[in-house]
Parts: sequence; structure tokens; C-alpha cells
Amino acid sequence: MSTKAPIKIFAGNKSRYLAEQVANQLGVKLGESSYTEFSDGEFCTYYDETVRGAYVFIVQSTFPPSDNLMELLLMIDAAKRASAYKVIAVMPYFGFARQDRKDKPRVSIGAKLVANLLTAAGVDRIMTLDLHADQIQGFFDVPVDHLYASSIFVPYLKNLQLEDVVIAAPDMGGAKRANAYSKFLHTQMVICHKSRKRANEVAKLTVIGDVKGKNVVILDDMVDTAGTLTKAADMMMEQGAKSVRAIATHPVLSGPAYERINNSKISELIVTDSIPIKPISDKIKVLSVAHVFADVINKVYNCKSISSTFIE
Repeated sequence: MSTKAPIKIFAGNKSRYLAEQVANQLGVKLGESSYTEFSDGEFCTYYDETVRGAYVFIVQSTFPPSDNLMELLLMIDAAKRASAYKVIAVMPYFGFARQDRKDKPRVSIGAKLVANLLTAAGVDRIMTLDLHADQIQGFFDVPVDHLYASSIFVPYLKNLQLEDVVIAAPDMGGAKRANAYSKFLHTQMVICHKSRKRANEVAKLTVIGDVKGKNVVILDDMVDTAGTLTKAADMMMEQGAKSVRAIATHPVLSGPAYERINNSKISELIVTDSIPIKPISDKIKVLSVAHVFADVINKVYNCKSISSTFIE
């Protein structure tokens, strides 16, 4: 007589804060694992308990440095070699996702390379949140559960009870996501058109649409140096907007990001905890995605549909 394989949740070194919340939501204890680093920077990971025959969920966002990605690969490999039944990588932030195509000659497609590495390591399934490009799902030959942070952002926006709301896309690539929010919230939408001198540096920015007298919500999948975001917010306020808020799923917040946000006319930046941050700005509001992943993990484990999870 067979019994169902047990469920075990493990954490990468830098995503333990989120994995603990996920495990608590599921009512299970976070699995014991160890991380050992050698003097030259090389490291190894291993499980301090058996995973034989278990559903192993490894929570790890692959934000910089690339050690976080390497650690996830090692943990997947270790679980497969320890006879885990299924190994599922829970990646709230999927790093290298901005490299999803050849946008100029002689460049790599980093997102596809990461997909190949995860597959080679032996992963059976991927769970992730608000990919930079939807087509990355097609880079895998294993199931990919692409979740949307809209399930926590939309209720938050509704609770603000703002009037005359306009959803803004920070660029043409974000128009699809912004359009989904505007339809769901029954609001208008505007688009920011930008041209870049180089990566992380915006040369010119214009707004397509009317923001005068509106409460604007700029929507993006991530905020890195916050250059585009803060320029857009300041420009919209100059064009007569009542207020400008921003929603960004992944708070990369590198370089001068905090300084720019604090000095900008953004009234609030709403992010998730897919990446660990210290909200050293009063303008930053962090919403947890732990319950979203816990719900989907529970449904996948129990072979239930996850379609009800999606708002977009």
C-alpha cells in the first residue's frame, strides 16, 4: 500500500526569510540544510535530513551575485542525488530575465542559459513571479508556474480608495501588464515612451496620454536604479498629476536607487519581498508574497488547479 510522498520546504542562504514564512503558511517545519564556504570563495550545500521520496521545494531568488543561482543549482543537484521524488525550484525573482532575446549582435540569451542550467541540474518544476518577459516560460521543457503579484497589489490599491486613478506603463514593453490592471480596475491607462543612451540610463522620456488631475500608478516588474521611475514621476507631477505612486514587483534597488526615490515626487513605492531589502525609505511599502507561493505549493502538491490564483 503506497503513501503520498511527504512535502519538504528548504531555503537558499539568502531567501531563508521568505522560505520560513512559506513553511509557516503551510504548517510545516522549514527543512534543515547547511552551507559551507571555503577560503577561496567556493561553497557547497547539503541537506541535514533525508529527502528520499519527498517533494522537495527549494525557495531561492537568483538576484545578484550569481552565487545565489549557483547555490540553487547545487541544492537541486544534491536533492536529486539524495533520491528526492520531485524537486521544485521556487524562484520569486528569476535573475538574468532581462536577457531574454538577442537585441544586438554577439550577445548571450542569459535567461535561456539559466533555464538550461536548471534543467541540467535536474529540476522537475519551476515556480516564479512576474517574469520580465512572458516568453521565458517557453525556455523550459518542464512545467513553469508563472504567478502574478497582481493578487496582492490589486487589493492594496483598492483599499487606498483613490479617485481618478490612471495606470501608467513605464515603457512599451510594460503596456500589456498595465492594460490588464487598468481593465481589472476600470481605469484609464497612459504609456511612457523612453529612449536609452545605454543600460540603466534614460536619454529621453515622454508620456502618451493625459495625467492632469489624476492619481497615477506606475506599474513595472522591477525597479533597479529607479532612474526611469523617478523621471516619469517628476514629469507627471509637472504635467498636473495629483499624485504618483509606483508598483514594482522586484525591488532590485541598486546604485543610487534609494537616493533617487527619496528625492523624487513619488509618494509611495509598493514592492514585494521577492528580494530581501531594508526599506530605509519611508516611501517604500513591502508586501509579502509568502502566502501566494504557499497556496500554489499546496495546490501543486495536492494536484489541484492553480488557475484561481491568477488575477491577470
